[in-house]
Amino acid sequence: MRTAWADGPEFITQCPIKPGGSYTYRFTIQGQEGTLWWHAHSSWLRATVYGALVIHPKEGTSYPFPKPKRETPILLGEWWDANPIDVIRQATRTGAAPNVSNAYTINGQPGDLYKCSSQDTTIVHVDSGETNLLRVINAGLNQQLFFTVANHKFTVVGADASYAKPFTTSVLMLGPGQTTDVLITANQPPARYYMAARAYASAQGVPFDNTTTTAILEYKAAPCPAKGVKINPTFPSLPAFNDTATATAFTSSFRSARKVEVPTEIDENLFFTVGLGLNNCPAGASSSSCQGPNGTRFTASMNNVSFVLPSNFSLLQAHQQGIPGVFSTDFPSVPPVKFDYTGNVSRSLWQPISATKLYKLKYGARVQIVLQGTSIFTAENHPIHLHGYDFYILAEGFGNFNPQTDTSKFNLVDPPLRNTASVPVNGWSVIRFVADNPGVWIMHCHLDVHITWGLAMAFLVENGVTELEALEEPPVDLPVC
Repeated sequence: MRTAWADGPEFITQCPIKPGGSYTYRFTIQGQEGTLWWHAHSSWLRATVYGALVIHPKEGTSYPFPKPKRETPILLGEWWDANPIDVIRQATRTGAAPNVSNAYTINGQPGDLYKCSSQDTTIVHVDSGETNLLRVINAGLNQQLFFTVANHKFTVVGADASYAKPFTTSVLMLGPGQTTDVLITANQPPARYYMAARAYASAQGVPFDNTTTTAILEYKAAPCPAKGVKINPTFPSLPAFNDTATATAFTSSFRSARKVEVPTEIDENLFFTVGLGLNNCPAGASSSSCQGPNGTRFTASMNNVSFVLPSNFSLLQAHQQGIPGVFSTDFPSVPPVKFDYTGNVSRSLWQPISATKLYKLKYGARVQIVLQGTSIFTAENHPIHLHGYDFYILAEGFGNFNPQTDTSKFNLVDPPLRNTASVPVNGWSVIRFVADNPGVWIMHCHLDVHITWGLAMAFLVENGVTELEALEEPPVDLPVC
């Protein structure tokens, strides 16, 4: 709150930290308990530069559930047998889709199903009868993931550092950027059980990493096998890679732990399309730079604007110092052209404009955003993340959002509080928040290939009238370009 300089995305709130340089992030945690994470926000560096950020209850208070015997962060990641920066540079150069990852990981290790690392497979120890808290984080770069533990059920108690009304499930689905806190009780015969994660890949016909990462839940009382005998851990049942029904059942089960105050009067009613696109090959460009479908270049956009990062100043710096020409504040509140978003979209709508457009919000504005997926090139699930805010997810559904009928589905009593919404494949999500945190805040798809292609926009939230409603001054060690 009020310290947007500590947000971190390159060219949004700061210039990147240069090699050999340093920058100290200073911020105050307010109203959040549970699991978040930290990561690089420059190109594809977050592929390996990330970790858990755990916020415990204040001293003298406790969890809203029985205190677990122990807590274990479970970080799901992606691995390339290459420098990830080289992978995205090649894709940017050619206009084609980047190579998919070679493996997924759990706490940095791929697990027993790859040809490399079984001696280092992550092991989580448990005692029979105890209930433990797993803090599951999808730190993967480009892939939603299913996660499960053989023969065990989860009780979901939180997500994105907000408590949730507990519900039971045997499988989680997390988009990149999302976290889920679950209780797991060691109530099975003492043995070794695989934890496993694999892709939820909703885009038809699009290549993805179809491998499975494993870790081991090991009961301390598990019998030792006889000498020379290898007993494999019990393997779980995982959903099919395209099991949208399971993904939807999971995401739509979330509720806030108690009744919440949702803004009912709306000052800004916004409608943003989110999806892919194809740019025609620029005049004079070589065919080697247009290796997308039919000699095009992949792109992505919100409301037909493909977001372009500045290079000489951060947007927050340009706003605070009044530097002209870095951005404009005319990001459209609705799509420039209304069309059948999830139907057969005319090819004339596949090519967005490229620009650095922000949308200005007054301090205290009550904001509703309909996030509408499109079927341009292909439809898929988009994890949309908003910096600087948590928001309530009122509803989600498939097809085109219909304000006449779909508003009746809004949960205005106990909607979940999240920072990343999984917009369903060929569907929509509706979110609300109050713009009470001044600064420049990027909203983007958390599939990094999509943000690279421009599936992002940024809000400029103005200062309020008092000092406590205003952005703080920039720190003296803020990196410069």
